[in-house]
Amino acid sequence: MAVFTPVSLNQVAAWLKNYSIGAPLELKGIPSGIENSNFFLTTTHGQYVLTLFEKLTRSELPFYIHLMAHLARHGIPCPAPIADRDNEYLGQLNGKPAAIVSRLSGASDMSPGMAHCAAIGGVLADMHVAGQSYGRRLENPRGPRWWRETAPLVMPFLPSDEQAMLTEELRFQGTHRHDELPRGVVHADLFRDNCLFASDTGAPRVGGIIDFYFAGNDVLLFDVAVTVNDWCSDASGELDTARAGALLDAYHSIRPLTPAERQAWPAMLRGAALRFWLSRLYDFHLPR
Repeated sequence: MAVFTPVSLNQVAAWLKNYSIGAPLELKGIPSGIENSNFFLTTTHGQYVLTLFEKLTRSELPFYIHLMAHLARHGIPCPAPIADRDNEYLGQLNGKPAAIVSRLSGASDMSPGMAHCAAIGGVLADMHVAGQSYGRRLENPRGPRWWRETAPLVMPFLPSDEQAMLTEELRFQGTHRHDELPRGVVHADLFRDNCLFASDTGAPRVGGIIDFYFAGNDVLLFDVAVTVNDWCSDASGELDTARAGALLDAYHSIRPLTPAERQAWPAMLRGAALRFWLSRLYDFHLPR
């Protein structure tokens, strides 16, 4: 179970006295995730998610917490942080920064079709538009600077052909700065398991986007490429053109892609793949 810091129901009961969400009835650890300790929290007032942050510091967290609050106020289906009686989103529990957010309904679909891809494409564009008015700034924590810092750490673990491929891809990406492309807040980790689809009947409808703790400011097209690479790849790793087209068409109908973005698309797909190749290598060879 991915709970690094245990929490008892009695500890939560004492902590919740500074909130107005009722008394706790049930606390259940969430087994998924590798970054934080997450719990489903049921109180006499409703259902929530309690997170204890294991790596992010209290000074780093306001960007993410206030981003979710901003997006939720603008109609994006994402967890809404719950303020305590002092109107603060962040607290401390068992020595770790902690927050409570609303619990969203629905479930991930790990075998998305064209309709699912179109739905997420539209919500991603809505999120990018809403994020333009968010005032806080944070450089993408897993952006090109992180790529350059991480590559030397994992390089010794790779066979020679993969070392050569990684070296060449870093060189290639270094020639594509993308300074002219639209920028803003990016989720940067919008894989299928970070989207919940509503359980009602009819066409797929996004009920929630979760896990904003890799978000930051970057080229918006990078976020699109991350999403397409995961949602629209077939079993061999090739892009399914029908699903990719459905996602991009839905996105473009809300935030039209510029000619420069269209030209940069192949390199951006490669950059998004590089980012996650590096993070998977790092987590595998240098686990916490």
